[in-house]
Amino acid sequence: MKDIKIGVIGLGARGYSLLKDVILAQGEQVTAVCDVYEDRARQGAAAVQEAGQAEPAIYLDYQEVIRDEAVTVVVITSSWESHVEIALAALYAGKPVAMEVGGAYELKHCYDLVEAYEKTGTPFMFLENCCFGRRELMALHMVQKGLFGEIVHCAGGYQHDLRYEIAYGRENRHYRLRNYLNRNCENYPTHDLGPIAKVLNLGHGNRMLTLTSTASKASGLHDYIMTHKDEDEILKNKTFAQGDIVTTVIKCARGETIVLTLDTTLPRYYSRNFTVRGTKGMYEEVTDSVFLDRKEDMAHDFDWARCCAGNAKDYAEEYDHPIWKEYLKEGVQGTHDGMDWLEFKIFFRNLREDQPMPVDVYDAASWMAVSALSEMSVARGGAVVDIPDFTSGKWVEEI
Repeated sequence: MKDIKIGVIGLGARGYSLLKDVILAQGEQVTAVCDVYEDRARQGAAAVQEAGQAEPAIYLDYQEVIRDEAVTVVVITSSWESHVEIALAALYAGKPVAMEVGGAYELKHCYDLVEAYEKTGTPFMFLENCCFGRRELMALHMVQKGLFGEIVHCAGGYQHDLRYEIAYGRENRHYRLRNYLNRNCENYPTHDLGPIAKVLNLGHGNRMLTLTSTASKASGLHDYIMTHKDEDEILKNKTFAQGDIVTTVIKCARGETIVLTLDTTLPRYYSRNFTVRGTKGMYEEVTDSVFLDRKEDMAHDFDWARCCAGNAKDYAEEYDHPIWKEYLKEGVQGTHDGMDWLEFKIFFRNLREDQPMPVDVYDAASWMAVSALSEMSVARGGAVVDIPDFTSGKWVEEI
């Protein structure tokens, strides 16, 4: 595809940042901007003009972006609930899609997404930026080189104190508030699951079979509101459905286990807790450490925690993923430590070269499904739930 003219749908904090700091900064042409709130749409249009481009069309209805013949590619950065609906409209209109992450509300949405892609062949990329993180890619490269041996277990989490964002959801027009009031599930699984899926070759010789999810009680948001926003008579009297901690355990076809943790409504530091465990070693994001099954690391009198915590940087020169080594020559740019920039660079490059997307519709469907499935499991007291195969058996074909 040579003629890339972008329509950006959804211009809240995330969408506006990607538009300004990544899409426009990479020199891509934006011909339309859209948000249900006019002030956000106009702010997006102003950013396009500030980047030296012509004023884009401004829309409040995503359908108008889809119908606009001057738009050839759609970037979806709207609220979670609208992602699949908009993506389906774009795919059936033959317009390539880059869709931001979030969990599915029902399994049908995942099946619909796969069906639309298979019927139309329209390019689709799931914007799971953590798959392009430097350490995540380094750990993947080390796994591929065999340094960790046979992988047995992985863990990850979306562990991020979002109490302010949720509590002020009405004022800031943020969709998380309505989700936390009404749902109890692993609502944001893909930041942790995406990199793990690549490590375990999910969809390519392996797949997720079952999950079970357990949610703690919901106390964190109520306590925060009573302490920091006690004038809010509406939220003071609301009961939040979303448990403070949700733990999801997944079993894979090749026998590996995965533990995902959602932890967003209690006080804490930020972490994705990305962890890879194998028969010959491990990587752990919390301490940014590599541990290998070597004589010097295994000695009983060796204080590994004191001497080697944070040692992953020592492995970077040799084991940084080739994608990142190439990227470093240009200098890391954009938001989220460069992963957003790299993600979009690859999306646009693969569009122009008619290459498959590195995070595809089957990835999107299976990872997003975890939210809907975990909601079922939590509601049934942690019952084991089967995870569908959205590839219709093609997962057995290894890369």
